Amino acid sequence: MSLRQVVRSIVLKPINILDLIQLKSKIRKATGPVNIIIGSEKTAYDNWLPTNIESLNLLEVSSFQNLLGDKKATKFLAEHVFEHISYTDALTALKNCYQFMEKGGTIRIAVPDGFHPNKDYIDMVKPGGHGEGAHDHKLLYDYKKLTKVLEDAGFKTTLQEYYDEQHQFHYQDWNSEDGHIIRSRRYDKRFNEPLGYSSLIVDGKKV
Repeated sequence: MSLRQVVRSIVLKPINILDLIQLKSKIRKATGPVNIIIGSEKTAYDNWLPTNIESLNLLEVSSFQNLLGDKKATKFLAEHVFEHISYTDALTALKNCYQFMEKGGTIRIAVPDGFHPNKDYIDMVKPGGHGEGAHDHKLLYDYKKLTKVLEDAGFKTTLQEYYDEQHQFHYQDWNSEDGHIIRSRRYDKRFNEPLGYSSLIVDGKKV
């Protein structure tokens, strides 16, 4: 079942109209960058605006239009969101992000890493795995799959953290101001524990 079908088949919690009005007002009054956090209304980072599916449905062009008005996003950030939707829906979502992003803008995506060498990690994060939220995971990305869907949507990609096919970890000293990722080599204490928890992190840029 696609994300669109799920949304239409359940009763969503009521939208907090006041919060949505305030969010739209902040965007319309913005004189600088418009940085949007996808799928996490409770996340609070300086200079970032959090959204959830009620305020920004990635699959609906009208939802982007309603939220952004005549503005374009400067940056999008999605930490452990895209594994919850199908590949087809991910491509639709990314094309919409691309359309409503200013030239030179970026999207940073973090998802569980399908090339992680630890079997316990894979068993935790795979679709139907035993980890928190994994019952709703639709697919397990590796760096090839994630870069492909981003590039098919029009983005130029940069790999930030990932395991390759030989289970070797690769890492760049990425800037947290371009999108803070908690579940990462730098910020997740589990990285240096036996589980070695990390995320596959890829940036996409609109050129």
